[in-house]
Amino acid sequence: MNIEDIFGIETKTPELYKQALTHTSYIQDNNLPYNECYERLEFLGDAVLKLTVSDILFKKFPQAHEGQISKIRSIVVSDNTLADITKNNGLQNLIILSGHTEKQGCRNLNSICACAFEAVLGAYYLDGKFYEIRDYIEKTLTPYIEKAQNHPENYNAKEVLQEYTQGLTKTRPEYTVIKESGPDHKKVFEIEVSYNGEVLAIGKGSTKKEAEQKSAFEACKRLGII
Repeated sequence: MNIEDIFGIETKTPELYKQALTHTSYIQDNNLPYNECYERLEFLGDAVLKLTVSDILFKKFPQAHEGQISKIRSIVVSDNTLADITKNNGLQNLIILSGHTEKQGCRNLNSICACAFEAVLGAYYLDGKFYEIRDYIEKTLTPYIEKAQNHPENYNAKEVLQEYTQGLTKTRPEYTVIKESGPDHKKVFEIEVSYNGEVLAIGKGSTKKEAEQKSAFEACKRLGII
């Protein structure tokens, strides 16, 4: 399977797609130039994705306020969504990693999968395939748009909140453990999430991860994202 098989779009410049699939760990291990990894193309592809999704939502919901479509976009372009697509369409298997990074299981990380997906979008854009990739994005993301519209609670709240805040100021939310209680075998963690110095919400859970998700979900509700 190759890029053309996955996206159904012809490629003209092979080196662009190799770069789009090359993780930073690989170039570091092989002493290659920085511009041979996917970081720059991911930056471009992120812009292509957000512009395209914004255009789709603008036309799909002509009566919606900008805040409403912004909330849906935050969910649809999150790492969680993009990684799900990447793992389902086989692109995940084409990512080029260093041996050490591979052994650590990083191929399965949502962040790496999402970056590779966006980098390929950037490569197609530079390859003169903007309209083709736009059609691919619309076809692929429409089910996620509908799901986000109807069931936002099913999404990773931490990723949704991060996407939303970074869209505003490029700043990530911060999570702080403010209390631990209970015996070692039955701990309860209380975690607050803050943004730009303001506490947004507090969540409790039997693990730090669960407490973070709950605090993020409450913060998303408070901000009107979900």
